[in-house]
Amino acid sequence: ISSSRPGGLPANLQGIWDGTLAPPWNADYHININIQMNYWPAEVTNLSELHQPFFDFVEKLVPSGQKTARETYGCRGFTAHHTTDAWKFTDVIGRTGWGLWPLGAAWCSDHFWEHFEYTGDTVFLEKRAYPVLKEAALFFVDYLTPNPETGLLVSGPSISPENGFITKTGKRGTVCMGPAMDHQIIRELFNNCIRTSEITGQDQAFSDTLRTLLTQLTPSQIGSDGRILEWSEELPEWEPGHRHISHLYALHPGEEFTNPADPKWMEASRKVIDYRLSHGGGHTGWSRAWIINFFARLKDGAKVEENFQALLAKSTLPNLFDNHPPFQIDGNFGATAGIAEALLQSHNQVLQLLPALPPGWPSGKITGLRARGGFEVDLYWENGRLVKTKVKSLLGKPLKIFYNGKVREFELPANREMILNGELQQI
Repeated sequence: ISSSRPGGLPANLQGIWDGTLAPPWNADYHININIQMNYWPAEVTNLSELHQPFFDFVEKLVPSGQKTARETYGCRGFTAHHTTDAWKFTDVIGRTGWGLWPLGAAWCSDHFWEHFEYTGDTVFLEKRAYPVLKEAALFFVDYLTPNPETGLLVSGPSISPENGFITKTGKRGTVCMGPAMDHQIIRELFNNCIRTSEITGQDQAFSDTLRTLLTQLTPSQIGSDGRILEWSEELPEWEPGHRHISHLYALHPGEEFTNPADPKWMEASRKVIDYRLSHGGGHTGWSRAWIINFFARLKDGAKVEENFQALLAKSTLPNLFDNHPPFQIDGNFGATAGIAEALLQSHNQVLQLLPALPPGWPSGKITGLRARGGFEVDLYWENGRLVKTKVKSLLGKPLKIFYNGKVREFELPANREMILNGELQQI
């Protein structure tokens, strides 16, 4: 609340708490996960208005990002790389192993769609979200290119932040064509543009172009050992315990791997996480926070608790700030989002109550959470079982709730609330 006020700059790596003139990484905006993680809890904890500085900031990246797209890549639209600052820098910077990644703007643009999903604000969707989404998508309309071996489209040159692979000669490689995270973000971006077009009725021709490209885009792949591939071919990681687990973007914050009707993606994601942790992964605060969110999506409350305890034990300072090391605020915000995700999920058009309740939290309550579709939710549980749920509808949309293997559907008018018992029966 204190580091992201309307009218100001968004929260950076150290929030507003670094008192030095030379803070780590210049206290800038890393947009290959860190600023996004800062805003993961904004909507679900019912603080939508505090998302606004981030939206203002991304909108102001567009002119510079258009110039970078045009002059660096010969593409339309706008792009930004792994880092930016208060002056809206969008060019490639630093070593290629982390700098040559033109997906920063695309990832940031997803937050605009998320805000609409939680608030139902169609004016925001049409006037603010879609211009950003379209410019980000337009870049990839031009940037994608056919893989000569498969005929499918790939992005690149690009990287998988900030990991590398072992080349056939045993050296460290980073730059490639078609890293998995690129395609996961691009699929999400194109689909968000298409959904916006369907809702607003605008730009049907561009929407049709994106639909065609989606059918040609290289899909996510599972390797011979059952793990999601990080690159478009099966390559050994240079750092098997790397802090970035980029190729699971589609598990969280994305939704591509969360379809319960196709569980192989969640199973393969679990193998990725287990492998990373067995090789020392989760050694930074924000990486451990991301893992908490992963396990929440995998509905594993015991692992949520285990990694939350690890975050407190290994990556939290005495004043409760995250110890990256050094201090970064994203671990705090990411963990907050993970706690909320363990108690309430609302992707896939259904509210999931206590989907990953940690066994060490047998009784408790949480009030004022926000769900996609415009719902406010209070939850009360005892002995690991839900005893009461209060739901308020802000938009009057159909309400579907999943708990304990049961799905119930309700009609709840806008600005009305209802109370359910542990069996989802109205009280």
